[in-house]
Amino acid sequence: MEAVIERATPNRDADLASLTRLREELNTALRGKADVIELVLACLLAKGHLLLEDLPGLGKTTLAKALAHAVGGCYSRLQCTPDLMPSDITGFNLLNQKTREFEFSQGPVFTDVLLADEINRATPRAQSALFEAMSERQVTIDRVRHTLPPTLFVIATQPPVESHGAYPLPEAQLDRFAMRLSIGYPDAENELAMLRDDATGAAAARQ
Repeated sequence: MEAVIERATPNRDADLASLTRLREELNTALRGKADVIELVLACLLAKGHLLLEDLPGLGKTTLAKALAHAVGGCYSRLQCTPDLMPSDITGFNLLNQKTREFEFSQGPVFTDVLLADEINRATPRAQSALFEAMSERQVTIDRVRHTLPPTLFVIATQPPVESHGAYPLPEAQLDRFAMRLSIGYPDAENELAMLRDDATGAAAARQ
C-alpha cells in the first residue's frame, strides 16, 4: 500500500492580492513613482535593504512610513549624527534600582521598518552596529546576542551633496544594501495633485 503524501500548495491568489494591495497603498502615498515602488517591493520581497540617495523633501520618510503601515508592521526612525553611539541603535543594559539587576532596553533597530536618516552622518563605529543588524538580523550587547525581527527592513538615506562632516560608506558597506535608488522630483501633474490634497486636508481640518 502506497503512502499518500499531501503537500500544502501556496495560496498564490491571496499572495497576489496582498501584493496588489501593498502596491496600491504605496503608490497612493508616493504619487507618480510607480517604477520606484516596484523596485522597493522587489527589494522587500528579496529580504534586502534599501539605500536612498536623494535631496530632502522628496518622500523618503513618507515611503518608509507608508511601507510600515501597509505591511502592518512597526516603524522606527533613527536620525544619524556624528555623536550617535552604537547603543543608541542596538539598545543597552540598564540597572534596575529595585531588583538590582540589569535589564535590556531595546533600541530602534528592534522593528519591522527602520528609517536610518542620513546614515553617512554617523561615525563608522555607529554604522558598524547597524550593519551587523542588517546582515545577521541580530545585535550583540555585552557579549549577549539578541535576535531581531526576521522582517527587519532598513531604509537608509544619504544626501548626494554636502559631504562635509560626513563619513562616506565604503564599497564593503554599500554591499549590505540590495538596492541603491533615487526617488527624484515628481512631474508637474502629480505635484499639483499633491498640492490639492494638502489644501483639501487643511480645509477639512479647519471645519
